Amino acid sequence: MTLKDSSMLTRRAFVAGTAAALGAPAIAQEMDASGTVEIEREVTETVRRNISSFRSLDWRPYFSNLNNGAILVDIDSRALHYWSADGGTYKLYPSSVPLSEDLTRRGRTSVVRKVEGPSWRPTPSMLERNPDWPPFVGPGPDNPLGTHALYLSWTYYRIHGTHDTRKIGRRSSNGCIGLYNQHIAELFGMANVGTQVLLI
Repeated sequence: MTLKDSSMLTRRAFVAGTAAALGAPAIAQEMDASGTVEIEREVTETVRRNISSFRSLDWRPYFSNLNNGAILVDIDSRALHYWSADGGTYKLYPSSVPLSEDLTRRGRTSVVRKVEGPSWRPTPSMLERNPDWPPFVGPGPDNPLGTHALYLSWTYYRIHGTHDTRKIGRRSSNGCIGLYNQHIAELFGMANVGTQVLLI
């Protein structure tokens, strides 16, 4: 292959890739009306879900009031929504979620404790799955709970930070909800003990 051939191949790949990217919205728009093939529908639904996860939501479909504020965690879209008690503050954060459905818990709970600089102990089931893990990690850069943690009324469940930013936006936790450290610090400052939490 000559340099000219290589250049043409690269240019063709770029043009084809660009055309495919530009064509994607058309596929999404035509999907319902034209009945595109299954693979296109799956890709489109994934894109739609990811886009919808970062749109503002109203609290009313999920909570009867905002007493003590409210946190909604959408496991499927990997997003955490927060509303203050007076309704004046709304925040939306990308989050990490449990690795698998059997580690996932859904339902209503509340914040029962707030800890800055949390320590971490793996649960018995975590140690069973990962016997080489340490039994205790104190506060600091090696702590999987990051800089702040909101403890929920469910045993072992937390909303916490992480020092491993690659985990955010992924199925990467053993049950907890993870946020970037700067986001959990902000949420920590706004949420109170008693803040209602719903995981869907």
